[in-house]
Amino acid sequence: MANVTAKQLSEVIGISIEKLLDQLKTAGVEVSGADDPISDEDKMKLLESLRSSHGKTEVSGPKKITLRRKSKSELKVAGTSGSGRNTTTKTINVEVRKKRTYVRRADIEAEEMKQQQEAEAAAEEQSRLQQQQAEEAARQAEAAAQAEAEAAKAAAEETARAEAEKKAYEKSLQEVEAAQKEIEKQRAEAEAVEAAEAAARAALEQAAVASAAAAADKPGKHGKHEDRHTRYGRKELHVKESAHQPNRKQKFKKGQKQVHEITRQHQFEKPTAPVVRNVEVPEAISVADLAQRMAVKAGDVIKTLMQMGTMATINEILDHDTATLVVEEMGHVAVSAASEDDFEKELQASAEQAGEAKATRPPVVTIMGHVDHGKTSLLDYIRKSRVTSGEAGGITQHIGAYHVETDKGIITFLDTPGHAAFSAMRARGAQATDIVVLVVAADDGVMPQTKEAIQHAGAAGVPLVVAVNKIDKEDADPDRVKNELAALEVIPEEWGGENIFVNVSAITGEGVDNLLDSILLQAEILELEAVDKGNAKGIVVEASLDKGRGPVATVLVQSGLLQQGQMLLAGTQYGRVRAMYDESASTIKSAGPSMPAVVLGLSGVPNAGDEVFVVENERRAREFAEIREAKIRETKLADQQKAKLQGMFDAMAEGEVAEINILVKADVQGSAEAIRESLDKLSTDEVRTRLVATGVGGINESDINLAAASDAIVIGFNVRADNSAKRVAGDYGIEIRYYSVIYDIIDDIKAIMSGMLSPEAQENIIGLAEVKDVFRSPKFGDVAGSIVVEGVVRKGQPIRVLRDNVVIYEGELESLRRFKDPVEEVRMGTECGIAVKNYNDVRPGDQIEVYERVEVARSID
Repeated sequence: MANVTAKQLSEVIGISIEKLLDQLKTAGVEVSGADDPISDEDKMKLLESLRSSHGKTEVSGPKKITLRRKSKSELKVAGTSGSGRNTTTKTINVEVRKKRTYVRRADIEAEEMKQQQEAEAAAEEQSRLQQQQAEEAARQAEAAAQAEAEAAKAAAEETARAEAEKKAYEKSLQEVEAAQKEIEKQRAEAEAVEAAEAAARAALEQAAVASAAAAADKPGKHGKHEDRHTRYGRKELHVKESAHQPNRKQKFKKGQKQVHEITRQHQFEKPTAPVVRNVEVPEAISVADLAQRMAVKAGDVIKTLMQMGTMATINEILDHDTATLVVEEMGHVAVSAASEDDFEKELQASAEQAGEAKATRPPVVTIMGHVDHGKTSLLDYIRKSRVTSGEAGGITQHIGAYHVETDKGIITFLDTPGHAAFSAMRARGAQATDIVVLVVAADDGVMPQTKEAIQHAGAAGVPLVVAVNKIDKEDADPDRVKNELAALEVIPEEWGGENIFVNVSAITGEGVDNLLDSILLQAEILELEAVDKGNAKGIVVEASLDKGRGPVATVLVQSGLLQQGQMLLAGTQYGRVRAMYDESASTIKSAGPSMPAVVLGLSGVPNAGDEVFVVENERRAREFAEIREAKIRETKLADQQKAKLQGMFDAMAEGEVAEINILVKADVQGSAEAIRESLDKLSTDEVRTRLVATGVGGINESDINLAAASDAIVIGFNVRADNSAKRVAGDYGIEIRYYSVIYDIIDDIKAIMSGMLSPEAQENIIGLAEVKDVFRSPKFGDVAGSIVVEGVVRKGQPIRVLRDNVVIYEGELESLRRFKDPVEEVRMGTECGIAVKNYNDVRPGDQIEVYERVEVARSID
């Protein structure tokens, strides 16, 4: 195409010359004016610039070209008009449109070639996959064959290795035997060398002794022997005699050094073998204490326990068997700790060695029986005192020990409580006695505590004297008492038995002299003797904490002589006897066998029933007390561990159990023990009592703090709280209850526990209606036309439908009407309509039973 000017091109394109010149300049075509020529290359540059500016970077020719052609022509058609005589000619314009599409041959060939290439590629891919599958199958077959070959090779190698190891083992045995022979040979040579060295050493020592003797005969520079000693008279260590510091006048040459030759003695070497210790293992011990006894870290003990399958902490309590296994696992020797019986035997031996000759001692008589049968009143008449009036509630709540001098002789009486709560006191009294006087009321007969007293006396193996009291009453029947006791194997002497029966009256004094004669006669038969000199031995009858005097213990001396100033051991408490009193509060200096004495000076309040020994000094007393205390602590820890596991199992089995926490402070140890046992017996499966602490003495501030921390009730039995305790109790809102009779404590705790019990649901039948006919209601369904035959029928109450006296449905009364009017209740003898909720099978003759559910409070029996 010939070059055109810019102006002509602008006219063809249809844009202004100025816009075209700007576009040419942007495309990089140098045009100065409208008349400059534009070549085909310049046109292509302009086209590419315009396409790039519109986002089209790929320039390619059209694949298809469509040509449209349009031609016009005229077609003349002849026709007639009018009546058909005139001929006319019509001209019709005809427009012919043609469309033809041309495709480039190169595109068709490229498409065909592309399809052919795709088919070839698919065929090649299929053949390649088939080839890979064949190769994989061949590779797997080859791997299987190789694995079989390797297995066969490994089996052959294993056989060869076993044979080689067998040969090596036989060879090593031969080498060991040869080495043992060589060692024996060397040992023999070493023994010969040691013998030669010992002979040479002996010769040298003899020569040294001879030279030392010669040197001793020769005086030193100042006329004294030069014996090298320290200022304290001991020889210096690690140095030779010649290596001692030289005299100040001794001089050394220049450059000469003073050499001290040090011997090889007094040097420490690292032990070549592990240290094996003998470890004492008690019945219960913590992980920390066990590690300390083995001189190892607690972490090592915990690690050993973990290896044995036990997870434990440093404060975990181990039983004897587990601790023994741990000690042996760590390479030490477990030795059972010294038994407490060994120390008790030592104390018994020291008490028996104290004296030699034995003398007759007064009998110790315990008065036992049921409550209110007149035990203390009988003792009052003998003592000519009024003890009963001084006891709260008129019942004995302590063990009273009395030394009575009668016309018949000296007798020591122990008065025990008769109430059921004081079973431990009666058992303790029977163990410390020689004769038991069983008091039975002639008008009341044998009662529960009477039977228990007979059992205690039989368990202690002491003779029984029966005092049939209250014979002065009109309804007294001593023969009835004999018959009832005979059923319990307590046979009177007049019936061929061994038990003495005496009829007495504590009011008139009738038969009291006969009772004393019988007691002394029984004592003569028993031939009671005891050592009346030397160290004393006895038993704690009662103990308490006095605010002014401190711990006070009533001690019954069984043998020896207890004197003021001696060192006393009572259970886990010890101390020097500061003062002693008799039952009338008179000061005494000593107490012999069968004599009760009130002792002051112990370090704490002992437990009633503890044995008392006199020891030689405070060191021994402290040693024995610590041994006993450790034994008690170990036993308590073991019991706590068992109780913890048992409590966990019980909680898992029973579910939640309500608890009432109680803190008890009493005046004497026996009363605290009786209260604790009585409260423990009140526990049930749903409510249980938990004693946070029991003690002797007044209620102080620490007791209130403990009660506040554990949400406990504070009970004071014959004790009171001090001012600080009252103030703290008021701040915390802690309730303090004071009692002087044990009955009241048990009744109040029962009431509190009863309030914690969940109420019991009961059903009360309030009415019964008989169905006469059944009507159909569009609103309620079947309605039973009934008549109330018993009680009252109320709307909204649960009901039962009975057919032939068998319950066939339980539900609720939905509607109650009388004469089509809804009512709340219908009484006996009245007709009504009853609609049962969700039940439409009511028939004539059925009975509708109406009942109500009520909750009834339960109580502790």
